[in-house]
Amino acid sequence: MEKDTIVSIKNTALFADELTIILRKGAQALLKQAVEEELAEFLARHAGAVDAGGHPQIVRNGYLPERTIQTGLGDIPVHVPRTRDRSGQGTIFRSQLLPPYLKRTKSLEELLPWLYLKGLSTGDFTEALAALLGPQAKGVSASTICRLKEVWKDELAAFQSEDLSSKRYAYFFADGVYLEARLEQRQCMLILIGVDSTGKKELVALRAGFRESELYWLELLLDLKARGLSIGPELSVGDGALGFWKAIGQVYGETKRQRCWVHKTANILNKLPDTLQHSAKQRIHNIWMAPTKEDANQALEQF
Repeated sequence: MEKDTIVSIKNTALFADELTIILRKGAQALLKQAVEEELAEFLARHAGAVDAGGHPQIVRNGYLPERTIQTGLGDIPVHVPRTRDRSGQGTIFRSQLLPPYLKRTKSLEELLPWLYLKGLSTGDFTEALAALLGPQAKGVSASTICRLKEVWKDELAAFQSEDLSSKRYAYFFADGVYLEARLEQRQCMLILIGVDSTGKKELVALRAGFRESELYWLELLLDLKARGLSIGPELSVGDGALGFWKAIGQVYGETKRQRCWVHKTANILNKLPDTLQHSAKQRIHNIWMAPTKEDANQALEQF
């Protein structure tokens, strides 16, 4: 009974690498299974296409050359099956999970602009991704990042010129986010989040400025109106920055205004000693979460 089964793992890094290999193989197997299901569904849809002898016109024809997909687990090799159309009409199988242009997963695509905005130099991406994803990370060179930057610029231009005439919002959430990366002077990104009548949130506007001034907010709101958003939201929520409130009054004068409770709570707690902050925060929550105005007034008195 004195013997135990505790085993000391001396090389934990080796164990971690083995675990990554297991996860990668599992992901590869699941991906293969999903693509095979896609192919089976494709063949079933075209099962009625037969020649004069009753033979199917669309049949499997091996696999496309192996390629790799960059993921958070590292590079995963994939084999996409292919088909042959005996009728000559050119009907072929195209995987929705693994389209021909897919080189990396969406999560990795989102990681690249985040790293760039954090100040990572274009020439350092390969080394940084190797540290994050392992030495097998490749294909993200300086030239790749330069090409992606052009894609991001095009996407931003398309977003900032979108027609808004069919949009209606119940709420606006406004804020300014200050960026420090890649800039000699701190830049402020003015951001508007809209909420429609169904409760769906979406990014309405994103514009660069150097401060949350009335001038920059006015330019942003006038641009929204010029692009078709003629009717403003029922309510706008923001912090105490006076620039936004002055601007929205000039463009959407009918919109009601409300201070953001997150900002307001932080402002209040900053004025209180640490010993009172936890209790005060709960009492503040009771105010804005109250089901009726009467209950809110009672919670305010208790605070």
